[in-house]
Amino acid sequence: MGGNIAVLTGPDGKLLVDAEIVTARPNVSAALASINADPIKQLINTHWHFDHTGGNEWLHEAGASILAQENTRNHLSKETRVEGWGHTFPAAPSGAIPSTVFKEDHTLHANDTTLILKHYSPAHTDSDISVHFVEADIFHTGDTFWNGYYPFIDYSTGGSIDGMIRATEVNLGKVTDKMIVIPGHGAVGDKSQLAFYRDLLVDTREKVATLKKQGKSLDEIVTAKPTAATDAKWGSGFRSAKDFIGDVFQGV
Repeated sequence: MGGNIAVLTGPDGKLLVDAEIVTARPNVSAALASINADPIKQLINTHWHFDHTGGNEWLHEAGASILAQENTRNHLSKETRVEGWGHTFPAAPSGAIPSTVFKEDHTLHANDTTLILKHYSPAHTDSDISVHFVEADIFHTGDTFWNGYYPFIDYSTGGSIDGMIRATEVNLGKVTDKMIVIPGHGAVGDKSQLAFYRDLLVDTREKVATLKKQGKSLDEIVTAKPTAATDAKWGSGFRSAKDFIGDVFQGV
């Protein structure tokens, strides 16, 4: 399952945030066509991972120019190893590479809407950005927020549990009680769900760090079930409780 896509339509054509996995093309095409007949003109990648950039090439062929933080282009432009997945990704095809990149902040105007793009300090990866649709009061966090699923943390390209917590604090400082929050994965949420996620990250980090300092091994910590309260709901998706605890263990 790929990352959540946001679509902004209007006189300037369709603007997409994220591109799903490449095999989702039929479903994404059908969903876009069901909205209206506006042409696809712009794609923003929230970070470099395949489940958010897999559709880059076909969307570019369909007419989208691609915009991303510069590290997204760097990772897609060459072979990149992700130890957490035990996989080496080949360089992406030329059509999938973002043509426009920025370093920290970028603002664009499309379809009578202001979009503010901001780069996080290394969090889930070193290429994460948020996209704030200002007038609509909608905030796309990319994979700095997973709603109802334990997150993956990509240490191979700059991610860490501490970085994920910092990013969530940044998000909480930005998001208002009325703002709609689109996570990288999971259902559309709000500030209260974002706060729950922050507390989950902080609590898990503290428990795992305490046990690790006592000399416990990863297997012993997994057996201690530090995430027991949320395992039934959160551990049945992309990452199991063991996977998530392993990611936290690596960073404390």
